[in-house]
Amino acid sequence: MKRFASFLACGVAAGIAVLGAAPATATTTSLPDAAQRAVTVVSYNIHHAQGADGVLDLERIAQVLEDSGADVIGLQEVDRHFGARSEYVDQAAWLAQRLGMSYCYSANLDLDPEAGRTDRRQYGTAILSAYPMDDCENTLLPLRAGEEQRGLAQADVHVRGVELRVYNTHLTHQSAQGRLDQAAVFNEKAQSAAMPVVLVGDLNAKPDSAEYGVFTRVLADVWPVVGDGPGYTFDSDNPIGRIDYALTSSEVTPVAAEVIPTIASDHMPLKTEVVLPHPSSHGGVRP
Repeated sequence: MKRFASFLACGVAAGIAVLGAAPATATTTSLPDAAQRAVTVVSYNIHHAQGADGVLDLERIAQVLEDSGADVIGLQEVDRHFGARSEYVDQAAWLAQRLGMSYCYSANLDLDPEAGRTDRRQYGTAILSAYPMDDCENTLLPLRAGEEQRGLAQADVHVRGVELRVYNTHLTHQSAQGRLDQAAVFNEKAQSAAMPVVLVGDLNAKPDSAEYGVFTRVLADVWPVVGDGPGYTFDSDNPIGRIDYALTSSEVTPVAAEVIPTIASDHMPLKTEVVLPHPSSHGGVRP
């Protein structure tokens, strides 16, 4: 398969500009509420806004995200002028405008326009944030023959004086070895980040898989710490597996996690609440 070039688009709601971990604990910091940096993060594979009922409805996706109260959102399977299946909409820009957030879009597939159209057909991931966000990047992940190109999107989110590195990814569903190769990249990136890290995404493997041990080698899975029940996110109309994750570095304290029931996509969103280190904390940033 052709290795497609990475493409990034960034914008804000007011105007679109194209362009092994230490175990987490559920114990919150003893700082007063005003000093805490609490962030609600949502990971959601939106399946280009086509629900389990076969209905294409981007507004329904927006309503789910709005109701979640998310501050930071990692989306997977996001179309940008991709085709008739999503009515050629720039979905990341539309959702950012609708939710009043800034966004970074990362195209892992970047195809020539259809006949009679001028926009490139793109498919990938997006990070949305209610907080200021910059340094958007996309790293194309290792690609095995016959598999679809995947990427690791990142952005730095500024939360009241604290920088948070957010990664968002969608690993291959086609082979375990492909996921292992791709997870090695996000581990290396996360380990070298000089700030607290949250990684969200559709990792396409359950916790009992061989890959899980690699997923959690550098970052910690929040669900076993603060989630309740099996945490199944897929399929949304008949949940049978937990394949969507939020992983955090040791500086980030998870305090709650839940799966939001909805059939707006074939996946259900994973909502995680975390507390970041206070900016005056010398232990909150890696050396």
